[in-house]
Amino acid sequence: MRRALLLTLAVLALPVQALELKPFSASYTADWKQVPVSGTAQRSLEKRDDNTWELDFEASMLVASFNERSVFTVEGETFLPQKYRLKRSGLGKGKSIKHDFDWQAKQVVGEDRGDPVKLPLNRGLLDKSTYQIALQEAVAAGEKSMSYQVVDGDEIETYDFRVLGEEKVSTKAGQVDAIKVERVRDPTQSKRQTILWFAKNWDFMLVRLHQVEKDGKEYQIMLEEGTVDGRAVKGS
Repeated sequence: MRRALLLTLAVLALPVQALELKPFSASYTADWKQVPVSGTAQRSLEKRDDNTWELDFEASMLVASFNERSVFTVEGETFLPQKYRLKRSGLGKGKSIKHDFDWQAKQVVGEDRGDPVKLPLNRGLLDKSTYQIALQEAVAAGEKSMSYQVVDGDEIETYDFRVLGEEKVSTKAGQVDAIKVERVRDPTQSKRQTILWFAKNWDFMLVRLHQVEKDGKEYQIMLEEGTVDGRAVKGS
């Protein structure tokens, strides 16, 4: 009994394995089903000199634009958001969101479309961009269902996902083996649909995203080219 207890304590005392994130950059074609002209999108993850990570996503199409940026740190296997910024213009009403994560005060403070935001902050809480990297890492680890607490505007919401299986995705970089993941929503509460594809052989980079909004509008991004840790993405 004592030996088993000592072994358990020894295991608990082992350092937590840190996540090994790899920087990436990717460009995509962006399409709204209702808009005849395709747009472009760029997504990148890079490590900054202060040991934080910065995740950027930008998309533009005709007079519409979308900019999203997150800054976060990684502690063991835990993501700790620091800042989140979003700005959208065109295709309806504009939108601007700013969230700052104060880990000492354990508060999220900021603005959502001009209204003040103040929410409690605990480990495990993610912003609307950083959770995508957490999801990417979970898929890479072989998990089949995932759930995240995410700051969404002026609320904290639960985002649930499930793996649907494997699928080949034809991109301009070639055919890519991918894991297909679906955002799980209650169909009686929301008609939105979100499907994501993560490349198996390229550190599970996002290669395709398809979204149907509650008003029926469809949006998709598809990989054109990308690099992972300096290596160019090439399909078969």
